[in-house]
Amino acid sequence: MNPRFRDLLAAGQSVWLDYIDRRMFADGSLDRLIAEGLRGMTSNPTIFEKALAESSAYDAQVAGAPEELAPGALFELLETEDVRRACDAFAGVYTASRGDDGYVSIEVSPDVANDAQGTIDEARRLWAAVDRPNVMVKVPGTTEGARAVRTLIREGINVNVTLLFAIAAHDRVIEAYLGGLEDRLAAGHPIDGVASVASFFVSRVDSEIDKRLDAIGGSATELKGQAAIANAQLAYRLFATRFAGPRWDALAARGARVQRPLWASTSTKNPAYRDVLYVETLIGPHTVNTMPPATLDAFRDHGESARTVDAGYARAEATIAALAAQGIHLDEVTDKLLREGLASFQKSFDTLIAGLERKRAQVV
Repeated sequence: MNPRFRDLLAAGQSVWLDYIDRRMFADGSLDRLIAEGLRGMTSNPTIFEKALAESSAYDAQVAGAPEELAPGALFELLETEDVRRACDAFAGVYTASRGDDGYVSIEVSPDVANDAQGTIDEARRLWAAVDRPNVMVKVPGTTEGARAVRTLIREGINVNVTLLFAIAAHDRVIEAYLGGLEDRLAAGHPIDGVASVASFFVSRVDSEIDKRLDAIGGSATELKGQAAIANAQLAYRLFATRFAGPRWDALAARGARVQRPLWASTSTKNPAYRDVLYVETLIGPHTVNTMPPATLDAFRDHGESARTVDAGYARAEATIAALAAQGIHLDEVTDKLLREGLASFQKSFDTLIAGLERKRAQVV
């Protein structure tokens, strides 16, 4: 195992990769990363758009697909094949960790983000298509998404709740997870095999708030690069509070797993900041960091591990208060980021489908 990944795991954090590409199965790179300590993988429309655009590895399957298959259905055929193979690659991690790690995420399409029943239907279909115990279906953390999460957890479907920016939204999906477990128990089903993570986005918060601080100027700029970490640390405090006490103890006694915070969007956008800033400042028990390849490589090279995620709650609160004093209110920022995140995934999905249609015309 890579010693830096080992140290991170000892501190309570699992490393997942925020990337997937079919070439990783053929060239052995995924197996090598797993041997080094990689413990899971996430995907989304943007990642698949990049993989399909840059690779010919999908051409044979595209050419052999039924001609009557609609572009969206063809994409689902391609992505479920990749995710299934990745689940198989992580099967050893899943078994050795007794279901704590070894998961691969696949996302519902963006057009059902505000449709609870549409999300449920698509999640059921993806779950059945991949047909692996270590797949997680990604569901956007909207109000309707949270409604879907409760149903999916009740049905025993693993869920990765994505696009979380606001602590209030995080609280909503924790409640959906706990409620889903309780519903499942009430129906007489076991809960020890159900897993979920809550994907809390990090660096995008700084990107948005830093722009606003630059516009204000003066001493306000001293707050740059602090908001995202503060927001995530307070989200972790919420996690620690909600997964404690009598309600949680009753579920834990039946084998329930905590819904781990997963730090997403952890690449450093500002070159003035340390390239592993959003890893080193958010390390602690029961956490996951899903890193894009460049961040993963940087941490493998020079990342440092220490328990940091719960070391500065007072400082985090002071940062949020200082931002409010400058007229920057976090709830307004996180609402904007959620809207933009949904729009970005929709754009990537539309571009992916258009590119897939072009590829199909070239290879058939």
